[in-house]
Amino acid sequence: MLIRLLSYWVLFGQLAFSMVVRVEVREHSAVLAGSPFSSAGRFERLEGKVFFEIDPRLPQNQMICDIHLAPKNDKGKVAFSSDFYLLKPIDKRRSNDTILYEVSNRGRKGMLGMFNRAESSLNPRWREHFGDGFLLNKGFTLAWLGWQFDVPQSDDLLRLYTPIVKQGSKPVSGLVRAEFVPKRRVFSFSLADRNMKGVYPVANPQDPGLKLTVRELTDGPRKVISRDRWSFAREDNGTAVASRSHVYMSSGFEPGHIYGLVYKSENPVLVGLGLAATRDFISFLKYGWVKKSQDSGKALGRLGTRAIGFGSSQSGRFLRTFLYYGLNQDERSRQVFDGVLSHVAGASRGSFNHRFAQPSRDAHAFMNTFYPTVIYPFADLAQFDDETDLREGVLSHSQPESIKPKIFYTNASYEYYGRAASLIHTSLDGSRDVLLAKNTRIYVFAGTQHGPATFPPRRSGTVNAPNPNDFRWSMRALILALNRWLVEDVAPPDSKYPQISKGELVSLSEMQFPRIPGIQMPVRIMQPYRLNYGFDFRKTGIATIQPPLVGKPFQVLIPQVDRDGNEIAGIRLPIIQVPLATYSGWNLRDPRIGAPEELYSMVGSFIPFSKTKDDRLKSGDPRCSIATRYTSYEDYLGRIKIEANRLVLEGFLMSSDVPHVVKQASELWDYLMSQ
Repeated sequence: MLIRLLSYWVLFGQLAFSMVVRVEVREHSAVLAGSPFSSAGRFERLEGKVFFEIDPRLPQNQMICDIHLAPKNDKGKVAFSSDFYLLKPIDKRRSNDTILYEVSNRGRKGMLGMFNRAESSLNPRWREHFGDGFLLNKGFTLAWLGWQFDVPQSDDLLRLYTPIVKQGSKPVSGLVRAEFVPKRRVFSFSLADRNMKGVYPVANPQDPGLKLTVRELTDGPRKVISRDRWSFAREDNGTAVASRSHVYMSSGFEPGHIYGLVYKSENPVLVGLGLAATRDFISFLKYGWVKKSQDSGKALGRLGTRAIGFGSSQSGRFLRTFLYYGLNQDERSRQVFDGVLSHVAGASRGSFNHRFAQPSRDAHAFMNTFYPTVIYPFADLAQFDDETDLREGVLSHSQPESIKPKIFYTNASYEYYGRAASLIHTSLDGSRDVLLAKNTRIYVFAGTQHGPATFPPRRSGTVNAPNPNDFRWSMRALILALNRWLVEDVAPPDSKYPQISKGELVSLSEMQFPRIPGIQMPVRIMQPYRLNYGFDFRKTGIATIQPPLVGKPFQVLIPQVDRDGNEIAGIRLPIIQVPLATYSGWNLRDPRIGAPEELYSMVGSFIPFSKTKDDRLKSGDPRCSIATRYTSYEDYLGRIKIEANRLVLEGFLMSSDVPHVVKQASELWDYLMSQ
C-alpha cells in the first residue's frame, strides 16, 4: 500500500542523539507491493528530507572548510538539509542489523546494480530494479543521502541543500578553474563539470585579466586564445546568448583539445557539509531515535548496530576523503562507519571540502586535470614526502584507534592507468611495497575496466572494444566477507594486488605487452604531481593559485602482464585464467574524437584471440589461438568451472554464483565463435 505524506513530520528535540533535528518523510510505501525477500521478509521504502544542525565550535566540525563563515541560526548552529532514501525490513528482527549506506554518485543510486545485478534506476520501483534481490535477501538496510549540491535538476536525484558563506554583508570571492575537452566540434561549454548544474558564474565578464587557454597535452604549454575570439555566452540554435556560466567561440572548440579558464566568482557554498551530513545521518541511523508525531511507533533511527559505507568511483573517493578528515566519529566521538568499501577510487580523493569546490570534478589522464583529486597522501599509513617535508596518511587524522573502520579497497585495472592506484600500496618514489594498515585489505580485479562493459561489447569513442570482464560476482562475495568480519570477527580473504617485490608491478616502459597487430600501446598514463594551490591551501582550503604550480611527479606503476597480455596478479576471474581474449585496463581515444594517443577515460580493451592457428599465422598474432588452447567447448567450460570453484575456496566468489559465471563464459564462447 502506497502512502504519500505531504505534511508528515518526524520530530524530536532535546533527547536527539545525533545532529539530525528533523526528518520529513514524503513517501512511505511497501517495496514490490509487500513481496517478501527470503528470510528478511517484506521491505518498506521511506524517502524525504533530513534537516541537520551542527555546532561550528566543536573540533569535530572545524575541519569543514569555511564553517566559521556559515550563517548561524538563533542557537548558534549551522543548519542545512539533504534528500534521503531508505529501503528497510518492515520487521527489524528479520534484518541482519547492518546498515549498508551508498554514497550517491552524482545523486544516483548504484548499489542495486552492483550487488543485485539490477536494472539501473534512480527510483527503484519494479522487480527489474531489484535484480535477484541479493542485498535485501541478506537482510541489509539500504540507505542513500544527498551530499552534493550541484547535481542536475531531477526529482529522483539526491542533493544537499547547503548555505552560502559570507563575510558579514560582503560576498566571499575567489578563484575558480573550468576545464573542458570536447569530443566533437562545439561552440560553447559550461563552466560546470559535464552536466552539473551548480555552476559558479563569472563575477565580472568584462574583466580584462581573463584568459582562455588551450593545450594539446596534459602537461603541455597553455596557449592563450585572443580575447576578441570568445565571450561569455551559450550557443542556442546557432545563436550566442549571453551567459555568465558558459564560454562561447564562434570558430568552435576543437575535439581532443584541453580548454581552460581561470576566473573570479562569488558566493561559494559550504561544500564540506556533505561530509558532515553523511556522518550525522549514519550516526542517527545507528544511535538516534525519533517517534512519529501521530503515535508512539518509531519511524527512523536505530536501524542497525553497525554501518558499512560503500562508494564507487566518485563515491569511493568521497569515502577516502571522509576518512582523511577524521570524520568517522560523530559529535559525541562515537564511531560512524564500522566498515568501508571504497571501490574503483584508486589513490584519489576529491573536491569535497574546499572553497569553490566542484565535487563532480575528478582526475583522469586526459580530463579534469590538476584538480585536487590525486593528491598526497595516498596510502592509509603515514609516509614522509621529502619534497614537501610532510608526513601524512589517509588515516592520520582518524584518532583514536577505536573509531577506525575495517576497510576494503577494491580496484579495477583501469585505476592503475587512470587513478594512480599503485600509490595506495607503494612508496612515493615507486621503489618498494609499503605495509597496509592492520584493518585494511586491498583487492584488485585483474584485467578489468572502471565498470564492466555491456555484452556484447560495442565501441563508442575508443580504438578497441571495451572490456566486459565482470567483477560484480566477486563484489557480492566481498560485501558479505566485510560484514562477516564486523559481525563474527572472521578474517576476510588476504589482500590480493600486484606487488613490486614479486615483479608484478612495473613502470609503463617495463610492461611486456605482446605485439598484437593493429594494437597500439599507451604512451602516457595518468601522472600525479605535487601541486601547489597557494599558501596554506592544505589548512584553509582556499586556492590562491590557479592553475596550480606543478612540482615533481610521484612514481606510478602498473600491473605486469603474461604472454597473452593479461595481468598476472590480483583476483584473476575465470575468463582471465581460462582466456579467450586479452583484457586490459586501458584503451585509447578514437582519432575521430581527437588526441588519439591519449587514454580514453575509465574504459579498458577487449582483444579476442584468433579462432584457429591458420587465422593466427595469417594475422601475425603472437598469442595462441582458441583452437590450440582448448580441445572443445566442453573442455573450455570444464576449466572455467574449476577456476570458479577455486575462487569459492579463496572467498572471492559465492558457490551459488558459480553457475552464473559459467553461463557468462559460455555466452562469450558462443559470441566469439559466431564472429
